[in-house]
Amino acid sequence: MNLPSRLLRAARVGLFSAVVLALAASAPANDSLTWRKEKASVDADILTWDTVRVLERIAEATGWQVYLEPGARIKVSTKFKDRAPDKALDLLLGNLSRALLPGTNGGASRLLVFRNRQNDATQLIKAPGKQVKPIPNELIVTMKPGANLEDLAKKLGAKVKGRSAGMNAGRLEFDDADAANAARDALRDHEEVASVDVNYPVGEQPQVEGSANAALNLKLQPIKDGQGVIVGLIDSAVQRQGGSLDGFLMPTISVAGESQPPVDRPSHGTSMWETLLGGVSQANESGQGSRVRVLPVDVYGNSPTTSTFEVATGIYEAMRAGATVINLSLGSEGDTPFLYQVIREGRQAGRIFIASAGNTPVTTPTYPAAYSEVIAVTAGDSRGNLASYANRGSFVDMMAPGTTTITFNGQTWRVSGTSPAAAYVSGLIAGTADRSGRSPEQAAAAVQRSSQRVAPR
Repeated sequence: MNLPSRLLRAARVGLFSAVVLALAASAPANDSLTWRKEKASVDADILTWDTVRVLERIAEATGWQVYLEPGARIKVSTKFKDRAPDKALDLLLGNLSRALLPGTNGGASRLLVFRNRQNDATQLIKAPGKQVKPIPNELIVTMKPGANLEDLAKKLGAKVKGRSAGMNAGRLEFDDADAANAARDALRDHEEVASVDVNYPVGEQPQVEGSANAALNLKLQPIKDGQGVIVGLIDSAVQRQGGSLDGFLMPTISVAGESQPPVDRPSHGTSMWETLLGGVSQANESGQGSRVRVLPVDVYGNSPTTSTFEVATGIYEAMRAGATVINLSLGSEGDTPFLYQVIREGRQAGRIFIASAGNTPVTTPTYPAAYSEVIAVTAGDSRGNLASYANRGSFVDMMAPGTTTITFNGQTWRVSGTSPAAAYVSGLIAGTADRSGRSPEQAAAAVQRSSQRVAPR
């Protein structure tokens, strides 16, 4: 389960157009910041802005992920022309310290602004008006028993983009946002409709990197129907490699259509599967083999992104297939009642949910990790400290190793983030339940008691 970054693109007018950052209506007309990204040149004429407003404009112009130490705000008063970005930052940030870190796996660079330590820069500064938004032309519609979603979609002029027959719900796509909003208003009191929700995007899965380490060694113990602990892996497609570990995999459930995972590198789902087995192996002290099985649920298909509708549908199908531990190494800033209802009902039925907290060093919540029914896992480094990139919000329940290695087609790969941390905990819980004979709920409580918690910052 890891969280996606949203890159902001500056508008281009000609080859070397400037990104001119508009003032708020209340600001004097001469307050301006012009950041020419292509020319690496910056102009400023500022009298009344503070640090947050300056950083908002920098985030908008550069596409950087910008983080500020809470409370580290100064009044900015400066005027200069045609300065290099590095010198411009000196003049704009005054006595505050900064670090500009390159992005990982082709992601956006990160600008950290702080007084004392880099790790204190936890407040995400977003460009004006660039907060997480639902998919504008979509709705999640849940029908009452006996009602027909397809018939309703035809009446609304919508396309059924996704379907959950078990929940009698669907992902409806409209021509535009206005049509979706009009339909939402019309359906609020519709006699055949149980609920109408927005649908949030869930970002891309990070790539893994080459590394070197030993392969996982875990014995498979046969099981009969109704035995064993099933872990629902809600993720991208898992690639079978023809080795002994394939015996731990159940047949894949796909809720997003057929997929064609890459042949030259492990998918995110494959990485989480092997990481999860690492947690199972850690719990299997006796070495007599494991009755844990992993149920891959593909919620991405051939798309690099998914949505909260597919995630909720994947959880529902995993539970129908007998999964008692649900791993969610993914997340979004969007809080959708449709997804929360599925998780809440699953938790009431004794299912255990584990989710990654997110790969940005902030305290803001990500979902589904931030739901109280979910064990939210953040990442630690090799010394047992909170990883520099990891979410440390008050919703986080525990910390687990943020870096692991897996084997794919004879090569080893390194995987880092809160995604593998969550997968490892899921495996540890499932393995503990299998070894001890306790319920997944009891095993989860034992794992949490023996693991590090992260104090909110």
